[in-house]
Amino acid sequence: MSCVIFGAGKIARGFIGHLLYLSNIDFVFVEKSDILANLINERKEYTVNILGTPEKNCIVKNVKCLKYEECDKITDAIAGADAVFNAVGGKNLSELVPFYTKGIEKKAVLLPDNSINFITCENWKKPADILQEGIEKQISKQAAGYFHSKVGITEAVILRSGIDSTQEQKAIDPLWVNVQDYWYLHVDAARLNGELPDIKGLHLIDEFGGFLERKFYTYNAANGTTSFIGALSGYSVLADAADDPKIESVLEKVYSETSQALCIKYGFDPKNQYEFTRGSYAKLKNHVIVDTIERNARDPIRKLGPDDRLVGSARMVESYGIRPEGLATAIAAAIHYESDNKNDPSLSQLRLMREEKGTDYILENVCKLDPRGDLAGLIREKEHMLKKEGYISE
Repeated sequence: MSCVIFGAGKIARGFIGHLLYLSNIDFVFVEKSDILANLINERKEYTVNILGTPEKNCIVKNVKCLKYEECDKITDAIAGADAVFNAVGGKNLSELVPFYTKGIEKKAVLLPDNSINFITCENWKKPADILQEGIEKQISKQAAGYFHSKVGITEAVILRSGIDSTQEQKAIDPLWVNVQDYWYLHVDAARLNGELPDIKGLHLIDEFGGFLERKFYTYNAANGTTSFIGALSGYSVLADAADDPKIESVLEKVYSETSQALCIKYGFDPKNQYEFTRGSYAKLKNHVIVDTIERNARDPIRKLGPDDRLVGSARMVESYGIRPEGLATAIAAAIHYESDNKNDPSLSQLRLMREEKGTDYILENVCKLDPRGDLAGLIREKEHMLKKEGYISE
């Protein structure tokens, strides 16, 4: 058995690669950053630190990494693989399509009777569809039959967090990754073609519908709420912000709003959904996971997008007749997000828009909302409230 992992970041190394290593499955990373790829190939191993339970720590050995420029080797790796994972960030999915297409075309020739599955590990809306549609457009006529009969493109929900390593940890191992003590890889079974390798922690879900959105609009919406209001409140660590009673009050509104909408949309049991929110809240308040607000709030323009964790959640909630009070507060806070990070171009761009164009411009051009609509009006109302309470300076 062998696998390919596109991306070599915290989730790729600290979750997918970790599980494959523990399952004695051979794998290779494919990484866009030459610096990271070279480091992996030089060191050939990295440390996975399980936060709070160091006795479970692991050194993943004999690792290797291909660079994007090594097209022929990547094609061969995909053609010989049983499964391909990707953890590259949703906005980068389209870059994978040419690689996947060539790999599928070669496998169709070399191993026409063997199936292969591609598993997206992204916090993104319908990531498998992006790949499916992209490959559909590029696949050759000769390989189209193989693609439709032997290839599965499915989704995983990632609930293990990967946290930046400290300078002390990097001095020990520059590839060191800190991860949450969580071991289940949830995968949509209905979209698989054939079977996946026997991977430790693999949890196949037959009725996957809504599971990815459930995670995104529960965990990610709560994370965004805590991060952006936490930043306005002067916190630097996510768990400290989640302990603040005022932030907790907004957070509970967000959980209630998204839960009501998700239960209507997908028929989730309300009690079960409530327990799902408690898992999210426990993760946010876990002080063992020292996760910074700056990391979670980074790239605010993307996180204010129409389909992302806050505006996307608010639009869904509103579509079911529920007033998104908590989410509107979080969006107002995100519009006024500030940090000392000078390496976040999205932050400086947002600041410039806010100072020169104003909130309505951001609502219309970033959030893609009608400035005269109900949701935009509610966000401005919450913006005024945050100013009145001293969270936002006039």
